[in-house]
Amino acid sequence: MAEHSIARVKVTSFGPFGDVDIDLAPGLNVIVGDNATGKSQLLKLLYSCTKSLKDAEALTRKDLNPSIASKLNGAFRPVTLGRLTRRVRGRGGARIEIKYSGIADPLQFTFSSHAKREVVVSRIPNRELADEPVFLPSHELMSHAAQFLGLYDAYETGFEETWRDTTALMLRPALRGRRQEQARAVLDLFTDLLQGGTVVEGDDPGQFYLKQPGIGILEAPLLAEGHRKLAMIVRLISNGVLLEGGYLFWDEPEANLNPASQRAVADALIELVRSGSQIFVATHSMFLLRELQMREADFSSRYIGLSRHREPGQESAAAEVIAATSENLDDLPHLAALEAEAAQANRYLAW
Repeated sequence: MAEHSIARVKVTSFGPFGDVDIDLAPGLNVIVGDNATGKSQLLKLLYSCTKSLKDAEALTRKDLNPSIASKLNGAFRPVTLGRLTRRVRGRGGARIEIKYSGIADPLQFTFSSHAKREVVVSRIPNRELADEPVFLPSHELMSHAAQFLGLYDAYETGFEETWRDTTALMLRPALRGRRQEQARAVLDLFTDLLQGGTVVEGDDPGQFYLKQPGIGILEAPLLAEGHRKLAMIVRLISNGVLLEGGYLFWDEPEANLNPASQRAVADALIELVRSGSQIFVATHSMFLLRELQMREADFSSRYIGLSRHREPGQESAAAEVIAATSENLDDLPHLAALEAEAAQANRYLAW
């Protein structure tokens, strides 16, 4: 597993969050909630902080203050960093604390609602992170890999920096020798998910193909989107990024996928947990949730339910997002996807 998995995150006045304190599993963490409850924001926050620590030249305030601010700006793309704080009257600020297992001190920093590109780091982990964090957006990136880096680096595109980070990781060369054999043992588990196919790279960097026995070679843009999403995972295993470790942050893996493809995604997530990755998934799909729940006894898991809450007498204030956690999906007090599905079933039966 990831050598230093993310064990806990405490957030105050960040995005829609008021004050949340979330314990996390070293295996699979599934974030659920209604729209606008901060699922994607929580994923990006965890990714941005972990990526900043992984890439830091030195674990010092001098290095981390600008690198964390830069990564938050690149991942969220606000007009100013202060726009990421929770909206309150007057001057406010956000406070973030992330604890990694096996490391005594957490990462802790603050920034004000008036900050442009500045954070203030107050506590720093005393060990470096060896594992690579990966952020997968809801859209696949494999079909754009050949052109994306040059476009992003040369022009102001408006794309999030997470897209660039992940594309650069996919372009790392495939492993050779002993580690290639080690990767192949994990990749064999994905063969059936890709209908017996393997992901290969063409003569030009970033041109990916799916090679299938009896069918031939298909360019990435010609594949179904579900296969392209799984092919991204395969590529990141074959080049060692997600081989026996790593952190994977996946936003809405079910987007544009039918139930059969969502089941394949669930299989992929489970195999990654078994091979040692710490997984964070934000989803609306009840189908995907149930697929994961039916096999949760095989690995450590945590469900994080986000919902909006307003204290009595504060009806005029914006509702803050609170978090509930459980090792059992059905124990969450509020699950929007399940409630909507149950309501639809009742309407259908009455139709």
